[in-house]
Amino acid sequence: MATCGEVLVKLLEGYGVDTVFGIPGVHTVELYRGLATSSMRHVTPRHEQGAGFMADGYARTRGKPGVCFIITGPGMTNITTAMGQAYADSIPMLVISSVQARSQLGGGRGKLHELPNQSALVAGVCAFSHTLMSAGDLPAVLARAFAVFDGARPRPVHIEIPLDVLVEDADALLGSVPVRVQRAGAAPVAVAQMAERLQTARTPLILAGGGAIGAAEALTRLAEHLQAPVALTINAKGLLPAGHPLLIGSTQALDATRALIEAADVVLAIGTELAETDYDITFQGHLRIPGSLLRVDIDPDQTVRNFLPAVALVADADSAAQALLAALEQQVARPHDEQWGAARVSELRRQLEAEWDAPTRAQTLMLDTLLQALPGVVLVGDSTQPVYTGNLTLDMAGPRRWFNASTGYGTLGYALPAAIGAWLGGGVDGGERPPVVCLIGDGGLQFTLPELASAVEASIPVIVVLWNNHGYEEIKKYMVNRAITPVGVDIHTPDFVAIAQAMGCHAQAVSTVERLRNAVRGAVARGLPTLIEIDQATWMNECHPC
Repeated sequence: MATCGEVLVKLLEGYGVDTVFGIPGVHTVELYRGLATSSMRHVTPRHEQGAGFMADGYARTRGKPGVCFIITGPGMTNITTAMGQAYADSIPMLVISSVQARSQLGGGRGKLHELPNQSALVAGVCAFSHTLMSAGDLPAVLARAFAVFDGARPRPVHIEIPLDVLVEDADALLGSVPVRVQRAGAAPVAVAQMAERLQTARTPLILAGGGAIGAAEALTRLAEHLQAPVALTINAKGLLPAGHPLLIGSTQALDATRALIEAADVVLAIGTELAETDYDITFQGHLRIPGSLLRVDIDPDQTVRNFLPAVALVADADSAAQALLAALEQQVARPHDEQWGAARVSELRRQLEAEWDAPTRAQTLMLDTLLQALPGVVLVGDSTQPVYTGNLTLDMAGPRRWFNASTGYGTLGYALPAAIGAWLGGGVDGGERPPVVCLIGDGGLQFTLPELASAVEASIPVIVVLWNNHGYEEIKKYMVNRAITPVGVDIHTPDFVAIAQAMGCHAQAVSTVERLRNAVRGAVARGLPTLIEIDQATWMNECHPC
């Protein structure tokens, strides 16, 4: 007899799942019954939050959902923070958990790991939460989950399986096959309306977000056809490659870039929420889009949030960009402002670069050193100063190579487990795995420090670049700027090098560009996790001439 838990594993294999993150427990062992003989790899984090962050990082580099097996009760409360981050950034994640037996759901009898309503608890951080009341419903609910991942705005999905359903006879389901859906195409009427406005625009501009991550080629060609400057959100970095003459960067929150946006007569916003953490990091609410706004999004609701559009198109970003380009190419060459496009972008970039202060330049030097030393590197960031800086100053050669937790939900501790997942998700289609660097501060690292042991155990050569400023410096500045006496921000800083070495990692401290370059190159060849500590004060002193 094949149990529901065993059939679940086979069905996941059919959907292309190759990695599962989870910590086995007495309420999830039936999920593991068929795992050892499957083709899927199991990675054991040291906390369920780590499992969720690993699945998140995996999904961002692989482009398909990360999958977690999570225990009832505390496992689910632990993973909700990671689900919240993935929900905010539209990242596909499948969380499969156990739950009390059907006859005991909501019973309040003090059962092990019992919650009054586990599904309701996680409802706010997932596209949907479903309680599987019969093994026979398993193929349908999995099809529904992958329909969200494939065809809608991708977000976490939670499926909980009662303990008695997990062991049900499911032989009849062994012949079930995956059901996949295609994303919505671009409606011709809306495409024609948008193309008409873009065709006559003299100063068009494109705002692209993480929802357009799969539209790099089409979006680049569209921008070039329009000669439209392009601003990218943090999750969209790399859609236009670094050095492209139309690339503004990710500086929409700065006054100079806002002035450029306000000067545009038509703004095409594609795959972006137009939300605070990408467009208003000063939290002043000053972003204005006076031009004609065109919005493309896979989520109908999102097309009318934050800023109302003149025309909205519900579609996959790639198909929309291709359709717009095709429509525009059929029309007569449009009039345009000769001082717009690449000329204005070049002027803006010179202005911004001249305004970067010494700390910004020193931190950018550190990031540039990583990019130069490790071609193709994926940089996974936490909420820490060099990441905030890189959000503004750094451009990437391609998509899916820069993402972090400093935007959206904004959690701490994300970068280390997410970098582990990102490494596992790399090397798509048999390609070589790119090196993965975790950028994290001393405060954030202490949230998920035990995941170093997970990386050692799984032989994952993630490189942790630790920016040590001995506390929560950004929050301390925030308090001081508001005349609040700092409390709770000057935390104890442990010996991270010793801790990392005790866990089986290679670890060292560096203070110069040359030592950092040598350290990361050595880490790639080592085949095990490496921690490289950079003391902020020392680095700033060494790089002061910058």
